Amino acid sequence: MKVAAIAAALSLAAFSANADDRLVRFDGGIGVIPVSSGQGTAATATVVNRNIVRGVQPPGQLWVISSLKADVRTDGSIRVDGRGLLLAGGNTIGTNANQSVRATLICDNVTTPQLFDSGLVPLEADGDFRIDDVLTPAVPAVCASPVLLIRNPGGAWFAAGIVRQ
Repeated sequence: MKVAAIAAALSLAAFSANADDRLVRFDGGIGVIPVSSGQGTAATATVVNRNIVRGVQPPGQLWVISSLKADVRTDGSIRVDGRGLLLAGGNTIGTNANQSVRATLICDNVTTPQLFDSGLVPLEADGDFRIDDVLTPAVPAVCASPVLLIRNPGGAWFAAGIVRQ
């Protein structure tokens, strides 16, 4: 009986420590709309404002994502499960455009934010992807204003995570 109680206590302590090392969690995703607004009186806007997030440029086309879940730990480890990241416009609508993606965590809403990146993984044909990596450089102990972007090798963002506390 004592052995079982000690094992249960150790298991609970390990679980509590593991739960406490979460830096930030994201549950839900937002696809990119590359242009946030346009100006001009003609049928076609003469000036457009690109949908830039913390200095990161959008791609040239709309993308959608069905779901996104991500956990970032204080040691910088990240796990991301993305579903259905696909083009939402153009001649190759509904495809993955043979893209690879990385996760990028941004912790501060400042003029020149620091980007914490995972390695690249290829999108599956249906737009699904999984990232199990460690962000570089090392993440800060506190992430005050977290944003998670899913970006291509060129750096454009395709999707963003929704923060959950």
